[in-house]
Amino acid sequence: MAKVITMGEIMLRLSTPNNEKFIQADEFDVNYGGGEANVAVSLANYGHDAEFVTAVPDNEIGECAVAALRKYNVETKHIARCGERLGIYYLESGSSMRPSKVVYDRAHSSISTATEADFNFDEIFEGADWFHFTGITPAVSDAAAELTEKALIAAKKHGVKVSVDLNFRKKLWSSEKAQKVMTNLMKYVDVCIGNEEDAELVLGFKPGDTDVTSGELELAGYKSIFEQMVDKFNFEYCVSSLRVSHSASDNGWSACIYSRDTKEFYHSKEYSIHPIVDRVGGGDSFAGGVICGMLDGKNFKDALEYGVAASALKHTIPGDFNLVSRKEVETLAGGDASGRVQR
Repeated sequence: MAKVITMGEIMLRLSTPNNEKFIQADEFDVNYGGGEANVAVSLANYGHDAEFVTAVPDNEIGECAVAALRKYNVETKHIARCGERLGIYYLESGSSMRPSKVVYDRAHSSISTATEADFNFDEIFEGADWFHFTGITPAVSDAAAELTEKALIAAKKHGVKVSVDLNFRKKLWSSEKAQKVMTNLMKYVDVCIGNEEDAELVLGFKPGDTDVTSGELELAGYKSIFEQMVDKFNFEYCVSSLRVSHSASDNGWSACIYSRDTKEFYHSKEYSIHPIVDRVGGGDSFAGGVICGMLDGKNFKDALEYGVAASALKHTIPGDFNLVSRKEVETLAGGDASGRVQR
């Protein structure tokens, strides 16, 4: 199996139980998660040698976050203990026409103040096959953006393939800042993952007449922007998840991919996900599935189908992490969506 490194912020997630609104909640459910950590858990769960790199405070809460990763066989030996605190996010899970809401409390978190001196990147990337990061980490702080580029430089020095999930977060930075920082980082990237909003707000590409709020997907627009992105950044693959939001509880879920070398554009099968148990981490589970498929040597179309199936299943699991097995993903990707009891 391949050695995969992911780097970012792991956070304490406090979510309202039973779809309650914040104002109703007398208690919160506790989970840990974060974009790159979620990908590491997925890949470890599929049997790859996955390691997560981050910084956590040197206290019991920081150790709880590390323990959450170790529970799912993610390597944590290069996690730095430094900084003031673990970031927190509060989640109010929506239902039907009421959307989910996220409130961040992550200012001055450990990863936001960490520097290159806290990590030995040559040691971290020795023997690695793949490095994954997201647009969330550079958005956390200028120091985190600089740290991300240092990691990317080291990854390329060691001949490691790099993927990014663009993941624009408007509560963390503006589109103008995102485009300035992320455009600079794209020269290190081989596989670019992101939805239509990410492509526009992070890199400035808009996919035709798509309007996800009305459920309209213009696939020709995606092919056009993928071609432009490959032309500008020389990505090996451009990938996008495609979410049609009928409501917070009912989504259509598929994806598309474009290959630089073959010039082929491919749209996956679409899954109807209803009811959604937890959509947080859905994009990360998609990225983890696509990366797994590529590391397994699947062709890019089969890798995409694997990612879509994996992420469709994630929507049925509470918490940030996707905890499905290879067999479960392969069963769904193979056409069995019956959900029959396994005896």
